[in-house]
Amino acid sequence: MELITGENDAGRRLDRILRKALPDHPLPFLHRLLRQGKVLADGKSAKAHDRIGSGVKIYIPSVKIKKKPAVPAYFSGTLDIIWQGSGLIAVNKPAGFAVHGPESLETIVRSFLSDKLPPSLSFKPGPLHRLDKPSSGIVVFSVNLKGARLFSSLMRERKVQKTYIAIVEGKVEKEENWEDLLARDKNRKKTFISQEKTDVSKTAITKIKPLAVNDRYSLISAEITTGRTHQIRAQAAFHGHPLLGDRKYSGHGNPCFFLHARKMEFLNFSIEAPLPDKFKEKITELFGR
Repeated sequence: MELITGENDAGRRLDRILRKALPDHPLPFLHRLLRQGKVLADGKSAKAHDRIGSGVKIYIPSVKIKKKPAVPAYFSGTLDIIWQGSGLIAVNKPAGFAVHGPESLETIVRSFLSDKLPPSLSFKPGPLHRLDKPSSGIVVFSVNLKGARLFSSLMRERKVQKTYIAIVEGKVEKEENWEDLLARDKNRKKTFISQEKTDVSKTAITKIKPLAVNDRYSLISAEITTGRTHQIRAQAAFHGHPLLGDRKYSGHGNPCFFLHARKMEFLNFSIEAPLPDKFKEKITELFGR
């Protein structure tokens, strides 16, 4: 089989390119072919650590590549792309879709983009941050390697500002600044407040602003400068305002909480995702028009 590298493969090690391009083949099998000198780059025997350029013809014996996936049958809607630029696209995720894994938003986006991007052996579009399955709103995907590296560096430097809309229990009557140490229990898949600094606890900062309030519930905006797993859900519960319906974090009511990634700002870009109809209906039900 012959493969040709693209611009998003340039500068990568050959073994890493092959691992991405041939995910159905065991890595030891690929390394064995490399050690035996059976993998050729532009007609010459290549090593695992070789850095490969763009437009290089790679020959690998005894392998096959699966066909590109069609749009998943389980997805009957229209992919809601709300922004694109700088090697990135922003998608408005519906509530109920996982971001990663089988039958996920990632699968849908990759299927949608499969014939729209230049060919690459090692790069695949992917989500660059998390959003819980029950939550809705903005998820940013990379469409090239440059965009992925740009956004990842902005996230590390805390230069991406995210604002969420949520319905919580209790009356939030003034702006609040929540700063807590969060620790993740991977076995229980739950985030907890840590009372002291440990090797696994991380600082979480969330700015809360009330948008509408009644005797039992509050509609709030939550601006986060850190991106911890279940950050808003865990902090809201700890501060006495669990998300309505968030049973995992002490919420009451139907097990369906309302948390929407409404706005994202980075560099000179500002992206907004409209609220889902069910979210708007719930706001009208609780707070009126």
